[in-house]
Amino acid sequence: MASLEVVDKRVEVVLRGLERIGAVRGDVSVRLDEVLDVRLAADAFAEVHGWRAPGTGLPRVMALGTWRSRGGKEFVAVYRGRPAVVVEVRPGGEFRRLIVTTGDAERAVARLRRAVIAR
Repeated sequence: MASLEVVDKRVEVVLRGLERIGAVRGDVSVRLDEVLDVRLAADAFAEVHGWRAPGTGLPRVMALGTWRSRGGKEFVAVYRGRPAVVVEVRPGGEFRRLIVTTGDAERAVARLRRAVIAR
């Protein structure tokens, strides 16, 4: 399962093993000063919008990769039965949102919010 880490004033989505293959890319990162909001979403799949391109997905089971819509691109690494961390990003970057399920989403949200405030 992917993890969210704060490294050198960046939020990094660190993919594990086969997730890199499924997402058709490596890790993703955004600068802390580009983060607008961090929140918890009980239903990860309700947050995912658009079409997968490129990536891998099984409806309501797992979704990995880039989702594209008129609103921009989202990076997604979500799995069934787990809440997600949603990171809203300023316009102009590669992604407008990062949507990631982690081992402890509530703790990840709190940690990222502290990092954003301290930036």
